[in-house]
Amino acid sequence: MSVAYIGLGSNMGDKVANLEKAVLELGKVPGNKVLTVSSIYKTEPVGGVEQDCFVNAVAEVQTSLTPRELLNKLLYIEKNLGRVRDVRWGPRVIDLDILLYDDLVMDEEGLSIPHPYLHKRGFVLVPLAEIAPKVIHPKLKKGMSELMNGIHDNKNIEKI
Repeated sequence: MSVAYIGLGSNMGDKVANLEKAVLELGKVPGNKVLTVSSIYKTEPVGGVEQDCFVNAVAEVQTSLTPRELLNKLLYIEKNLGRVRDVRWGPRVIDLDILLYDDLVMDEEGLSIPHPYLHKRGFVLVPLAEIAPKVIHPKLKKGMSELMNGIHDNKNIEKI
């Protein structure tokens, strides 16, 4: 069994309910067990597209799935919850990303682990550091709390 950290985000509809549904669906996937879920945080959008604020969280998931299988399940959950991919970094009902998968480092088409923006985004690092402060970024060799303390975009992140 492996441990993966999944980033969750929503900025359309009932945002908190969208995250809760996604966590429930993650736990229903054969081979997955949700171990921990962070608090939910209200965050400002990133990427330059005018849109509503997000709610974000991170789930720790024990899984027997390979990274590619897990990604496919996440994409399936997104689609079932109403995600439509039309504008890059635009509004979304749900967004699910593999942030970390054990201490794996991989870069394949459509799948990079650790997530390439993990160490730059407060909306990911704040909830990740809450539940896994000592987990080490496999490329940067720094803990999540240390990475979180080194970023500057976490000022507008508030726990809800």
